[in-house]
Amino acid sequence: MDSPDVRQVTDSRVLAAMSHPLRRRLMDVFKVHGPSTVGMLAERTDQAPANVSHHLKVLAAADLVTEAPELARDRRERWWRLVTRGLRWSNTDFDADPASRAVADAATSLNLDRHVSLARAWHAADESTQATWNDAPFSTDHWLRLTPEELAELSHEMIDLLARWADRESPDDDAERRPVFVFVHGVPARP
Repeated sequence: MDSPDVRQVTDSRVLAAMSHPLRRRLMDVFKVHGPSTVGMLAERTDQAPANVSHHLKVLAAADLVTEAPELARDRRERWWRLVTRGLRWSNTDFDADPASRAVADAATSLNLDRHVSLARAWHAADESTQATWNDAPFSTDHWLRLTPEELAELSHEMIDLLARWADRESPDDDAERRPVFVFVHGVPARP
């Protein structure tokens, strides 16, 4: 589970930098499309290039994105990429400082809002869009009785499974593969 491409965040300033809906979305665009220019990012997010550029500077100051000059065709072209593909944090790492804990809580809430909004957008899509995917999209939920250690084990297994699919080489065929968002939450709760 400890991937070198997943950053453990312990600085609330990093969480504050990513805790903006557009910055969170830009990070997702990088995950799906890889290194990009400001123009590409603006087109993919329907934002003005100046707005995207501003938010990239905030992400860069937090070491979440970095320039990729080796991709530029000339000195005017600026490419950007993620520093790491994933971020991880524990809200309890910020318990010592109430302001930092508030930032961590806000980042967690924004993350969940982003997940739910992507699922809602799919369910709001028109019938013809949904029909192209047949019955492939799914949701499932289960109530399990687990110890904290068992929940951690389940977490590792789920993360490893998703990482295996994310890291796999695309088959050499003509099938159209589109970005698919998958999220899983396993939290103690009361029915």
